Amino acid sequence: MNFRRKKRFEAEVATSSLNDIMFFLLLFFLIISTVANPSVIKVLLPKTKNNQTLNKKQITLTVNKAKEYYLNDKLIVPADLEAAIVKEIQGLPDPTIVLRMDAELTIQDLVDILATGTKLKVRIVMATQAIS
Repeated sequence: MNFRRKKRFEAEVATSSLNDIMFFLLLFFLIISTVANPSVIKVLLPKTKNNQTLNKKQITLTVNKAKEYYLNDKLIVPADLEAAIVKEIQGLPDPTIVLRMDAELTIQDLVDILATGTKLKVRIVMATQAIS
């Protein structure tokens, strides 16, 4: 009489839950990427009660507390601001610049940038932080 089992035990890796884990990871990263701020330059924006959003392609000009100018996250010299803006707006039908200035900068700094935008006939919109 042969009492031995004919079927041998083989090691298996259960992968049925990997699909669920991958789905939740993908969902997590999609939600985080839409919430994340695209600009990594830290600027304390002025506050306002009403907000307006733009849906077209825009150019971002950021000026931090140390008066460093970033055009689309690229550091530029303030003397070359006008030439850099002209280079960025080439080919855009209705160019718009979103101005992100630190709240501690002076009004004169703002006026200088607005004068450059007026000279180039570019629409400049000031980015602000919503009051909660």
